[in-house]
Amino acid sequence: MPVPQIAIVGRPNVGKSSLFNWLAGTKIAIVDNQPGITRDRLTHLMCHEDKFFELVDTGGMGFNDADNLTKHIEDQITMAIESADLILLVLDTRSGLLPMDQEVAKRLRLVKVPVVCLANKADAESLDASAEEFHRLGFGAPIKVSTLQNRNRGILLNRIIDTLPEHDGEDSETADAEPEMKVAIVGRRNVGKSTFVNTLAKAERMIVSEVPGTTRDSVDVRFELDGKAFTAIDTPGLRKGKSQKDIDFYGTHRAQRSIRRADVVLLFHDCTERIGKVDKQLCDYIVGQYKPVILVVNKWDQLAGSMPTEKWVNYLHDTYRTVRYAPIAFITAQTGKNVKALLNHAQMLFKQARLRVGTGELNRMLREAVKRKAPPLYKNRRPKIYYATQVGTQPPTIVLFCSQPAAIDATYQRYLLNQFRDHLEFDEVPIKLYLRRRSESDTRDDVDSEALADV
Repeated sequence: MPVPQIAIVGRPNVGKSSLFNWLAGTKIAIVDNQPGITRDRLTHLMCHEDKFFELVDTGGMGFNDADNLTKHIEDQITMAIESADLILLVLDTRSGLLPMDQEVAKRLRLVKVPVVCLANKADAESLDASAEEFHRLGFGAPIKVSTLQNRNRGILLNRIIDTLPEHDGEDSETADAEPEMKVAIVGRRNVGKSTFVNTLAKAERMIVSEVPGTTRDSVDVRFELDGKAFTAIDTPGLRKGKSQKDIDFYGTHRAQRSIRRADVVLLFHDCTERIGKVDKQLCDYIVGQYKPVILVVNKWDQLAGSMPTEKWVNYLHDTYRTVRYAPIAFITAQTGKNVKALLNHAQMLFKQARLRVGTGELNRMLREAVKRKAPPLYKNRRPKIYYATQVGTQPPTIVLFCSQPAAIDATYQRYLLNQFRDHLEFDEVPIKLYLRRRSESDTRDDVDSEALADV
């Protein structure tokens, strides 16, 4: 399973960013009395009682941003809530229960994950009675916390661990059960997405037309291939430029939501058209969501024999430099050519994203990678890499324990990611890499001194 995500939400100025920094144990989010400082989601990997989870800070709900970024802030909050395994609803004990708190709570009652109510700024026990009115929101007894007085941090972390979904990793009794893959089909208008879904389902489930933009909502179509069930998510086609109509506005959001829901994404292109800005934006969004992707070149029958596939492959690699690991498929959805092979490849990616590599194998590979190329010097010293462990799947999530996380620059991180893909079974899927400082009580060192010697 993916690393669980804990979303911190609430109205502006209740202390969400202070709480985020307090739990993380380091100053990551900017803390200010002025509302609207936090706009994008901030994440931090944490470990408590040997269980890893991602802490997610969000902007204030119900805040009208002076820089016209209200829409962006709201989108980030929505994504955080939709991907959360647990939500921390932060309230201000000193201000008491305000109408905006009730509006936030009303929204959270619609989600299907647990919500823990936090009475923040409860700096002394004398304020505990004031926090009791938060019972009215319906999320149980609030946990009284104070970032200023470092109050009840351990109690909160224990509640988080106790509330997170259970997962036994490799020993799970359901580990051998084959889950059903969800495939999102995305791309610009009129690139053949609905035709592709019709070919899969062998039925006219979509309105297939030469008029761009026929599919106005994301539609799930369930089908079987070689005895395995899949769900194809057909999405609205997107067009260049700012959306002026509500239908385009919602189409973009539904396409993004479909990408978040999917296990594998098929990014469709029309081989007779050049890659545009919308294609690049879609690819960036897929990368940001760490989704396995296949770059699909459709309508290939129109160019077969007149253009070598290598030319399009190079074109895609030059355009989408962040997904050079992604496989490329040439198909003709109208006739069904190479469609089955494409779905079989998607199934391979789905399997790769769910793989869990043993710690021993992972560290043997890491040791060899460091021997081949040691980390670069940082302030005249070479940082040490002690060991790595995989803490999640979908995407494969690896934590690297080292002496100085800041010293492992982006170039060396890319080198390690390429080594993971070359020598492990994650060669065609995104990998999430975290760097953490090894704690003083942790003496483990699976990467021997010879591999890390100064060169």
